[in-house]
Amino acid sequence: MSSATSFGKCGSVLVTGASRGLGLQIVETLASGGFSPRKIIATTRNPAGAQKLQELTEKYPNIHIVPLDVLSQESIESCVEEAGRLLQDEGLNCLINNAGINVVADFNTVTAEQMIENFHTNAVAPLMITKAFLPLLKKAASRGGAGGGGMGIQRAAVINMSSLLGSVELNWGDRSNTFKWYPYRTSKSALNMVSRCMAVDLQPDGILCMAIHPGWVRTDMGGPQAPLSSEESVSAVLSVIGGLTEKDHGSFLNFTGEQLPW
Repeated sequence: MSSATSFGKCGSVLVTGASRGLGLQIVETLASGGFSPRKIIATTRNPAGAQKLQELTEKYPNIHIVPLDVLSQESIESCVEEAGRLLQDEGLNCLINNAGINVVADFNTVTAEQMIENFHTNAVAPLMITKAFLPLLKKAASRGGAGGGGMGIQRAAVINMSSLLGSVELNWGDRSNTFKWYPYRTSKSALNMVSRCMAVDLQPDGILCMAIHPGWVRTDMGGPQAPLSSEESVSAVLSVIGGLTEKDHGSFLNFTGEQLPW
């Protein structure tokens, strides 16, 4: 049985970048899979324009759309306030920092502005969002969650959607010639370090933190040549996330559950 069923014991999940791609698929799979959390908070920069997400809320009453521009501190704080009203004393059990962009530029074309743009969205924003949601995460962690006080999504967890392309060790030899994406690859490397740093700081409160690679997926970002469908990727990713325990705290995992080199 897939560990994704553990989400049925998870009180709440918040997904950033939920209007399309993997974020939208995560929301749909959680809502429709027969193991749905009590509350799914789906964030998007423009709720009015998120037609597919709006359609899901009509079908599944436990989905709540909340506006969030991950680059705006004011928007982040407003999102926390609205989420707090929805979650009340239960707090937030699982934060999935999924929102991200891919600025494609190689050594010859890359600019400082492109580097900063990708770094802000993919590495800085997840840190700022997690900081802002920390009180709600702590509140959930202090309650212990279903199944005792061990680490996991039933208690409190921060999941950062990273990429194998952020691995410094794997960017060598044959692997280095295909994706010469300076902004994207370095931003995901930075996100990995952010994840590891946050894991150290969140551990005393019992909040699990890790980074996961969802695979190369056929989305707007991944392109049509990618080998995985969004359904295949998300099914595997949710199974991994659902089975996380203390041993996975501070880890960088593949969608298969295997450890990835930093």
